[in-house]
Amino acid sequence: MTSTNSQPDRTPAAGRPASSKSEETRARILGSALASFRTRGFHQTTMREVAVDAGVAVGAAYYYFDSKDALVMAFYERAQQEMEPLLSEALSSHDALERRLRALLEVKFDYFRANRSLLGALSAHVDPQHPLSPFSEETREIRDKDIWFFARALEGTSMRVPADLKARLPRILWMYQMGLLLFWMYDRSAEQARTRQLVDKSLAIVVSLIQFSGFPLMRPVRKRVVDLLQTVFGDEPVPARIEA
Repeated sequence: MTSTNSQPDRTPAAGRPASSKSEETRARILGSALASFRTRGFHQTTMREVAVDAGVAVGAAYYYFDSKDALVMAFYERAQQEMEPLLSEALSSHDALERRLRALLEVKFDYFRANRSLLGALSAHVDPQHPLSPFSEETREIRDKDIWFFARALEGTSMRVPADLKARLPRILWMYQMGLLLFWMYDRSAEQARTRQLVDKSLAIVVSLIQFSGFPLMRPVRKRVVDLLQTVFGDEPVPARIEA
């Protein structure tokens, strides 16, 4: 486009650098998109509607985000950045593994509550070949940072976990979380009461199984489980801390 309205205004406001104004515009477009996704639905929302709601030209919206997928990826990244201190605080408040895992889950449920319907719409993208899939290469860094918090949850407790299982456990716990979030997205019970019940009942089982895994009599079973996980995950290691 040749129209001057097709590009964002890069003129800095008085006393404010252009980069700050650009970041504000980008944040406004993202906020407009998320609001539209909640009210109109993800698939029904168009980039033109996002631009109009944000008060920018359509070309400006495409300048910052070349597609709705790019908007969603920005949402994922912002969510992780904003949750990171909340997750760290949740871990620092508890010593027992069950309480630490529950605290991590509660942060996720509370943070994503306003966008539950959006996450439900995005849950169709489970194929790792889709860039918005939680299992895709494009979301690997986000996924690895999240898995790292489960590694922290394990490290901060006195529970002894056999080394062969410990190397796989953070990823298993992340998968457990993803299953709970999927159930929560489609939970139509009042205030998602069924999800709370599922967390209460399943978390106690998960923690008990982790504890029992160290018993000598459980070693043959544990070896089979580790072999199964090797088939699923290959040699992919537990992610190390990734700085933002």
